[in-house]
Amino acid sequence: MIFAYIIYENRTRGGIHMTNKNNLIVCRCEEVTYGQLQSTIAEYNCSARELKLRTRAGMGFCGGRTCRIMIDRMIENANPDITLNELPLKYQPPIRAVTFGSVGESK
Repeated sequence: MIFAYIIYENRTRGGIHMTNKNNLIVCRCEEVTYGQLQSTIAEYNCSARELKLRTRAGMGFCGGRTCRIMIDRMIENANPDITLNELPLKYQPPIRAVTFGSVGESK
């Protein structure tokens, strides 16, 4: 709901113009803003996993499928010398694959 409100309040005649990118919603499921993520990164100099745990970004219904890339890029921009061993934000789809055979079986 907040995402739609920010888009509505910051619209212009020719399209959307964000006057304050800190209000931009990055994680729509948990309604985490760009500003919240940036301040957490600056305060804690954290990894993507730690950022996820501190802000809940990427922990919503979609499991991080919509915001994971932006969160990873924000971490890379804040820490350009990040080690290759640092894992990017992990996401898990909310469902698992089921074979047609197991669906058709009756017991």
